[in-house]
Amino acid sequence: MFDLDRWQEIFETIRKNKLRTFLTGISVASGIFILVVLLGFGQGMQNGIQKEFEADATNRVWVWTEVTTKEYKGLNPGRPIQLRNEDYDNLTTLYKNELEYKSDLFRVRGTSINYKNESVSYGVHGVSPNYQQIENQKIILGRYINYSDLKSKGKVIVISNKIKQELLPNVENPLSEYLQLSGINFKIVGVYIDEGGEREENRVFIPISTAQSIFNGSNRVANLAFTLQPEENFEKALAVSKQFTEEIKQYLKQVHSVAPDDNAVNAFNVMEEVKRYYTLTSNIALFFWFVGICTIIAGVVGVSNIMLIIVKERTREIGIRKALGAKPWSIIWMIMQESIFVTGVAGFAGLILSMALLEVVGPNIEVDYVLNPSVNFSMAVTMVILLIVAGALAGFIPAWKAANVHPIKALSHE
Repeated sequence: MFDLDRWQEIFETIRKNKLRTFLTGISVASGIFILVVLLGFGQGMQNGIQKEFEADATNRVWVWTEVTTKEYKGLNPGRPIQLRNEDYDNLTTLYKNELEYKSDLFRVRGTSINYKNESVSYGVHGVSPNYQQIENQKIILGRYINYSDLKSKGKVIVISNKIKQELLPNVENPLSEYLQLSGINFKIVGVYIDEGGEREENRVFIPISTAQSIFNGSNRVANLAFTLQPEENFEKALAVSKQFTEEIKQYLKQVHSVAPDDNAVNAFNVMEEVKRYYTLTSNIALFFWFVGICTIIAGVVGVSNIMLIIVKERTREIGIRKALGAKPWSIIWMIMQESIFVTGVAGFAGLILSMALLEVVGPNIEVDYVLNPSVNFSMAVTMVILLIVAGALAGFIPAWKAANVHPIKALSHE
């Protein structure tokens, strides 16, 4: 039931103590403001990291080789280890049930890409058809390399949308055009975009069999790339991925006579990086929660202290109320109502300011691993409601003390 007299009392008390009420409200508002902003940036970090990993499949395993650093089985260190077609064929056969996508890769060195009188220098990679899924590439025109291209060693090429805009800006249908690689014509069969953005579009792709045949690749392979079958949860997928990574490293070291503790055979497991980054962001989010909650607690303690001061100042008034028959709970509610009002107004003010800041500034932030910091509105409102409850509890203790004061002592209070 709305009590006009009670609210007039509250506003009269606030009017008499403007500065004190303002400073108390600032402490509460700053607490919710800091918490929401920190949580927003925590979410922004998660968004940024998720965006970074969208460039490639998150369960990808990438294999490459270097030079041996240790003597092994009578072989001197300093041997370059070279992956070959049979390594790829044997591994894909051995793990055919575990693999989702697979591709080998051959890098074509020292060649330019020409179209009529235009020439550009981008990476030229020979790959297998599954490389599209491994790199999260999306075909927007035409098709990707297929197994028929591999078998026939077809002179076909897939270009990025970025390269199309640079080399063929006025060509409506690039699928009828040819590019030259070292003077050899390759027909454009597809145009792709990459989820990782333009920086991932600095490459063109041709069948690996064609690349090895035309560009003196023999049966050499630069890298192997795999993704594993999906698992029921992340932890299991991570465990399976780790086991697979270790097994293929051991297999290749054994085949190429590399010492078990030599890093001449390397494998990069993207899932381990995903785990590391998300663990980091989770820890940062917990830290943000801790800082924000501590700030809110400081504000709530400030409210409690102010309520104690108010009770002390109004002790004589409370004594008169009790002498006239006021019930203890009416006095408790009188004090708590002021506490709830100050906490609620300040809390929502901090919420509105923080949400407005994230809404205006968030989309314009250009920082690595931070993307569109934001906070779920319902969660933010829930935090404010919890803050109001905390404010009510902060006012309860002084209110309980006021309700239990003896009328005679209260009336004699100076």
